[in-house]
Amino acid sequence: MRTTTPLMALLLLMLSLAAAATGMPIASSSGQIRSEEETRRMYAEWTAQHGSPITNEEEGRYEAFRDNLRYIDEHNAAADAGIHSFRLGLNRFAGLTNEEYRAAYLGLRLRSGAVGDLRKPSARYEAADGEALPESVDWREKGAVGKVKDQGRSCGSAWAFSAIAAVESINQIVTGELISLSEQELMDCDTSYNAGCDGGLMDDAFEFIISNGGIDTDEDYPYKARNDSCDANKRNRKAVTIDDYEDLRMNEKSLQKAVSNQPVSVAIEAGGRDFQLYKSGIFTGTCGTDLDHATTIVGYGSENGTDYWIVKESYGTSWGESGYARMERNIKETSGKCGIAMLPSYPVKNTVPTGERSSA
Repeated sequence: MRTTTPLMALLLLMLSLAAAATGMPIASSSGQIRSEEETRRMYAEWTAQHGSPITNEEEGRYEAFRDNLRYIDEHNAAADAGIHSFRLGLNRFAGLTNEEYRAAYLGLRLRSGAVGDLRKPSARYEAADGEALPESVDWREKGAVGKVKDQGRSCGSAWAFSAIAAVESINQIVTGELISLSEQELMDCDTSYNAGCDGGLMDDAFEFIISNGGIDTDEDYPYKARNDSCDANKRNRKAVTIDDYEDLRMNEKSLQKAVSNQPVSVAIEAGGRDFQLYKSGIFTGTCGTDLDHATTIVGYGSENGTDYWIVKESYGTSWGESGYARMERNIKETSGKCGIAMLPSYPVKNTVPTGERSSA
């Protein structure tokens, strides 16, 4: 079996960059040159697996795919040389330009001054200097994380998926029962600030669930990936309740303490090309703090000296590591990688209502 040495990978990277500049056939991470025929075949296979992306002329779709494939091969050649700790791949977004991806698949609607203005600050999880915390936590292993869901095409509903994931988890931690809940109810009925497919904020979603006295299951109130009118009957079916929610200050140590106790909703900047095409590994790619997406941290750990967060996405299981990303943790900036420590919040469930099964 042929292997790629670091020197070969560096040479390959140089060839790929030269090819990109001249329009030549692109070099694959195995050291081969991709012909037009091979690229077309890969596009046909990708389309068969993922279906057509956002409707556009076929040649435009292929050109977006071809350009992404070139970018992926260049990045992975550098990863083979030890330059990157994560790999890119032909995931579900490989047929979209970055502009199309950003327009269709994010979903955060920030209030003016939302960052730094904690609506419900709490000292519950503020970490003291030198406080000992678990080295790693994975709430999936504890049965407290629901299935990976899919927000669908052209619907910026990530805020609803982030909030629902956190509520599903805290309900399981308190009651011992993992119940899949309805994002669509939030999209249809939580309209005082949140705007369904046009974005929203997790704090407002938590406030809706509290004021409504609970939220329905997604089996009873299924997801449609579009805005619809609120179903009052289903809104009154309250499968799970929460008592409150709280916000965390911008501090990765406190965020770690919070996640050691429960999954936490966070906002990140996810509009970059590296995040769009992420496949595996610890994401250390280029990103800023222009928060444009919502997600949920369900654990953390370390690998080869690099700390990471385990992030549950709402892009289905064909994106990333079966629907998850590992994002770099404990960086120098207090905002965290891609702003992950800037806007954390979590639901609070203190009691087990009559009829719910206790984990005790």
